[in-house]
Amino acid sequence: MRIGEIAALVGVTPRTVRHYHHQGLLPEPARLGNGYRDYGLREAVLLARIRRLTELGLALEEVRDILADDQGRELVEVLEELDDDLARQQALLQDRRTRLHALLVEARAGRVAADGPLSPELGRLLAGLGPVAGSPMAAKDRDHLVLLDSVLPQEQRTGLLAAMDGMRDHAEVFYALLEGLADSRPDDPEVVRAAERLARLIPDALTAYFPESDEGAVQAAFFADLAPAQAAALRLAMRLATERKTGRS
Repeated sequence: MRIGEIAALVGVTPRTVRHYHHQGLLPEPARLGNGYRDYGLREAVLLARIRRLTELGLALEEVRDILADDQGRELVEVLEELDDDLARQQALLQDRRTRLHALLVEARAGRVAADGPLSPELGRLLAGLGPVAGSPMAAKDRDHLVLLDSVLPQEQRTGLLAAMDGMRDHAEVFYALLEGLADSRPDDPEVVRAAERLARLIPDALTAYFPESDEGAVQAAFFADLAPAQAAALRLAMRLATERKTGRS
C-alpha cells in the first residue's frame, strides 16, 4: 500500500502518518524501487493501534511506551485486542443511541425538564419527589442526581436510582432533618441525633452505592455544597447505615 492508501484505510491523513514516522511511533516500511514507501498489514495494524490510543487521550510519549511493550507479540493477539476495543466502542455507541432515542421521544412530547435531558429512571424518581420540590435540600439533591445521571455508567446509574426510589416516602422527613442543621455547628449534639434518624431512613440497598471516601470530584462537590453540620450528619448517617447493613449480612 502507498501512504495515501494506508492513511485512508485507517482513517487518518498522510500527514499524520508522516508525523508518526518522525516521532518514531511508526517504523519506516520498506521502499519500492521508485522510492515510494510500501506499507503492509503489520504497519496498518500498528497505525490503527496508534490511532486508537491517541483517541483515548494518551500523549504520544505514553503511546510510545505502550507500543514498546507490544514488541514481540503475535499479530493475531494485537488484532484480537483491536477487535475487543472496537466491540467496546460499538456497545458504548449503541447504549448512547438507545438513551438518545428515549430522550428524543420525551423531548418531542414536551416532557424534558429544564435541566435535562435526564434518563428515564431519574425522570421517574424526580417526578415521585414532587411534594418536596420546594425544599432547598431537595434542590441540591436534584443537582447532584442530575450530575450522577450524566457521568455514571448505565448499569450503576440504574441500580443507584432504583435504590433511591426506596426513600421516596421518607424524602420529606430526610430533607427536613438536614435543613434543620443549616445553622448548627458540626459538634452540636443534634448532629448525632439527626444522623441516627437519617440512617434509619436509608434503605440497605442504597449503601452499596456509598463511596469509600468523599475525595472524588463528584462527592467533594456535593459535600462542599452542604453546611458543615449537614455534611457531618450525612457522613455519619452513611456510616451508620453501612454498619447496619453489614451487621445484617
